[in-house]
Amino acid sequence: MLPTDLLIHRYSGEEIVPKRLTIAAPNLAIANDVITLFQNAKAGTRGALNQQLQALEGESTDYRIKRGLAHLLTSDTFSRFETISPLDPPMLRQRVFALSAQRAGGSTATQVTLEQLAASLTQELGQDILPAHIQTGLYADLTENQILTSFEAPTAEALLHRYNLSQVQGIFYRASHVTINAHRNDPGEYKLLFRYLKLFRLMTYIEGDADHGFTLTIDGPTSLFKPNTRYGLKLAMMLPALLHVTKWSLSATLQQRETYSGELRSGRFTLNADCDLVTHYPPGKTYDSMLEAGFVDRWSKAKTEWQLEREVDLIPIPGSVMIPDFRLVHPDGRTFLLEIVGYWRPDYLKKKFSQVRQSGRDDLILAISERLNLEKAGVKSSDLSARVVWFKDQLMPKAVLELLAKL
Repeated sequence: MLPTDLLIHRYSGEEIVPKRLTIAAPNLAIANDVITLFQNAKAGTRGALNQQLQALEGESTDYRIKRGLAHLLTSDTFSRFETISPLDPPMLRQRVFALSAQRAGGSTATQVTLEQLAASLTQELGQDILPAHIQTGLYADLTENQILTSFEAPTAEALLHRYNLSQVQGIFYRASHVTINAHRNDPGEYKLLFRYLKLFRLMTYIEGDADHGFTLTIDGPTSLFKPNTRYGLKLAMMLPALLHVTKWSLSATLQQRETYSGELRSGRFTLNADCDLVTHYPPGKTYDSMLEAGFVDRWSKAKTEWQLEREVDLIPIPGSVMIPDFRLVHPDGRTFLLEIVGYWRPDYLKKKFSQVRQSGRDDLILAISERLNLEKAGVKSSDLSARVVWFKDQLMPKAVLELLAKL
């Protein structure tokens, strides 16, 4: 995503309109120029790359666009910058500074210090260390000296789509209230959206059901007692997940600070499924945790007729939706839902067990970690309405199958 200083938007009345680039020849040419610059910068330093980017910007009025495109390309998605040094830079600096303090400054003294340290390190490490090695590694860990070791170039069109998405995402940095109407869609699309909401820990009130659609009310970062930039970023990260939903509309109330006066100004922002934004999120995230992934791997090796299916049921409950992790299906038609509870925070546990009680389901199995402090969360295991399987570090299929055999 883009930092605040590279966001470009304008007001149309109270409506905030973010900058979006058309997928046309002039903008494609700009994107290609920036991509080519990165391709040619491989094996060079970040500092040298930044100098070339400044030269590319020149004095043109579109410098913020070029800078924004470049910022997106420096992300881990496309670029890998590494510290390349024959020796540990912090150690070298400590040793060089210690030796330098013993003699007066000057170019001659510098060379003597480097040669003395090279000789010491050669003896200590049992390999030839030259003064040049020390000079190379002394500040190799500084950001501007990191090396661009790899670059996965996107197409110019893909980069423009990412830029447009990032400009819209920046709107949510200062949102105080967001409402999403997810109209009747394929249930799998809802599940993906709700999983991302769960992943980013967004404070969401959900109403509706899979047959009629859902209304999601999300608190924004400026609605908190203390505005939280990190929460705003998580809210922005939700947008690419929403783009996987076929039919939806969104409205947001914003608190933007005026550039010159510094005063807060309220604004509105709306968006819908016809926005032409393109997501870069994959269509589905396989598992929420290593705990789930490990359980699936072990289940595939278990000798049982029970089939394990991933997140197939939506259970509407007041103010939210519960999506059990798995469904267990037997050839004779019996089915049970399985929810793994391994996350420890008290507020999460309270919410999770409240959902279980409100669901009213008699086919739900809870797999609960013995390491959780349920008492601290105000939860009594004797009050749980669902069947329970306890586990320590790993959930084993045997424990679940033993319970199923009793049902």
